[in-house]
Amino acid sequence: MIADLLPESVVAVEAFGEDGVREFGDGPLFPEEEALMVHAVAKRRREFTVVRSCARRAMDKLGVAPQAVLPGERGAPGWPDGLTGSMTHCEGYAAAALVRAADLASLGIDAEPHAPLPEGVLSAVSLPAEQERLLRLAADHPGLHGDRLLFSAKESVYKAWFPLTRKWLDFSEADIEFHPEPPPSDAASAPFTGTFRARLLVPGPMVGGRRVDHFDGRWTATRGLVTTAIAVHHA
Repeated sequence: MIADLLPESVVAVEAFGEDGVREFGDGPLFPEEEALMVHAVAKRRREFTVVRSCARRAMDKLGVAPQAVLPGERGAPGWPDGLTGSMTHCEGYAAAALVRAADLASLGIDAEPHAPLPEGVLSAVSLPAEQERLLRLAADHPGLHGDRLLFSAKESVYKAWFPLTRKWLDFSEADIEFHPEPPPSDAASAPFTGTFRARLLVPGPMVGGRRVDHFDGRWTATRGLVTTAIAVHHA
């Protein structure tokens, strides 16, 4: 799912469903990681382990020796030298996407259950203009939970933003507009797919000598999940 949203230079590894999560969750942790899980509840430990197992398999596919992935500033994962990437997990799903830093400046991925947001969350994470566009999206695409899609896209924006700036980005500081793609005419149950643009409402990062004022991404909603991804290219 995530791999389909990203350039070919990116290696993505996913654990889907209970069987996948169970298999990936059995992998050992590095001692530094284990130290962070001493007091963690079982659910938190499983999530932590599964997504790092995905990350290490991605490292291996890139020819990099598997290493510990420790949370750094604001929880951002610390990657081996020469790599950049992003991780995500939700109930029954986990994924890691890695790429050589020479190929992309930054990555952001996110996965969420394809279900409505809890009451009160949308107003806290969205702009009035975004809420108006979501109403039109719902009218044109019944069955698509646009509020959850927006939340996921904002998470991907932040994950792509932070490694480039080392600064906080509030939900209100990016304005996102979705562009759904028409489903195939012969696929009545085809997934929802599309692109999105996140316009940054604060000065963006400098990438390759240019100021970035927006991020472009892709999204899909299928198999009970919403997934979003952003790849920030070098100039």
